[in-house]
Order: sequence, then C-alpha cells, then structure tokens
Amino acid sequence: MKKKVLGRGLNALIPEVKRVENPTTNEIDIDLIKPNPRQPRMVFDEISLEELAASIRENGVISPVLVRPHGNGFQLIAGERRLSAAQRAGLLKIPAVVKEIPDDKLLEVALVENIQRESLNPIEEAQSYQNLMEETCQTQEQLAERLGKDRSTIANAIRLLKLPSAVSRFVSEGKLSPGHARALLSSGAAPSEMLRLTETILEKGWSVRETEHQAKKIQREKLPGPPKAQDPNESAAENQLRLVLGTKVEIFNKAKNSGEIRIHFYNQEDLMRIFELITEK
Repeated sequence: MKKKVLGRGLNALIPEVKRVENPTTNEIDIDLIKPNPRQPRMVFDEISLEELAASIRENGVISPVLVRPHGNGFQLIAGERRLSAAQRAGLLKIPAVVKEIPDDKLLEVALVENIQRESLNPIEEAQSYQNLMEETCQTQEQLAERLGKDRSTIANAIRLLKLPSAVSRFVSEGKLSPGHARALLSSGAAPSEMLRLTETILEKGWSVRETEHQAKKIQREKLPGPPKAQDPNESAAENQLRLVLGTKVEIFNKAKNSGEIRIHFYNQEDLMRIFELITEK
C-alpha cells in the first residue's frame, strides 16, 4: 500500500476531516482566539519568541495561524509561537485560516501541522505520537501509515520518552541530538550514569558514533562473566551437606578463608525439619 506523503498537506493525510478547497485567510481579533489545550508544543524559547515579535512588528504575520470555530470565537489548532509573538508585538488582529475540525481530530491535525513546519522539538514530537496512539488506540504501524512516516521513525521517536528527565531536557533544548540520546538508551545505564555520560558528551563533543562506542562498552561491562570453576573439595562438601540436610546447600567464598554456607528451605515445615536436624532437637 502506497504511503501518504507529508508534502501533500493535511487533507491528504487526514481524509476524515472535511476538505476545504482553497481555504481563505481571515483577519481575526486576537482576543477571540482561545488556546488549544491539546497543543503538542510545550517549550518556547524566550529569545526566539522576542525575535519573532520584533519581526512581526516590522513585517506583520507572514504565515497565517490555523483555527477552528469554537463557542463565540475560535480555538487555535496550530501557530502557538506566531500567536504569542503577535500578542507581544501589540497586534489586535492576526491572519488565520478557519477550518471545521472535530474534537477527535484536534490533536492529530495540530501534530501534523507542527511536523510539517518542523516546529516541535524531538521530545514534544515523541509525546505527541504517544498521546495520539493512546487517544486513537492505534499501533505504531497504524499511526505511521496515517502520518505518512516509516514505523521505525515513530518507534525511534517514542523511545526518547524513556530518557531520564534531566537528559530529556538537554534533547528538548537542542543540546543533545536524538541520535546521541538513543545511543545512551541502548547502553542500559542507570539514570545517574546516563546523565554523567551526557555531560561528558557535551563537554568533549562526542559524535553519535563515539557515543554508540561508549554505550557498547557499558553493555559489555554489564554482561555476567564466565562462572568460576568450583573447588572440588567445596563441591564434595556441598553434596555431603545436601545428603545430610535433604535440601540444596551452597558454599560461597568471599575473602581469604571466609565465606558463607547457604541452606535452602521451601516452606515452614521444611525450615523446622532442617532446624531440628542441625540442633538435634
């Protein structure tokens, strides 16, 4: 089955939404636009927002926001940064495309619109995919088909949600690439160790390949080594104790001339039987 392509636009991706041929741009009062509670974008860079506001003061809003009718006004679907920057710039009206979009498609349309503009950071995109899968009860493969993406793209994005929050923040801020983050996840390192590695990556400027190499080293260190050959005298002693006590017995050497004997029991009656054998009561 041929996959849909993002470049064909929202209506090609979401056939259930009513098509609007040649949508017109309207000048809408900013005060009439309410925020979208399910909007995918979570992080706004203050410096970038101020720069956009300055540009809007000079040139106006070049690209319209996307809204839908809602109550006595409108609800924003996509264009959070443009709307916020326009408010900072002191605009009373903003160009907007109005579309009729049902509630169950709101998150999906907002996500696709932001993906097309590449305005979400990797963590926001991953969380949006996860939210959309939960809302629509779709698998990764079904979601990938619906959005015109490879399943591996969806899977790799969602993997980022397993990052410790401290490391996730570096990805959100663009300081750590998704490739670096996925390499860290493959290491199986504890959250504290993952954060330490992240700081090393940023400090030394490791490439993704170098990070993958370090992750493999950590994986190898976590693999259990070959079992040590047991002293034949210890093995014989274990067998003798097993015969006497009627249960599994293990001898462990720790330091020089010290260790422990581990006697297994499987229920309270078994424990009392072993106790009586050892204490001769």
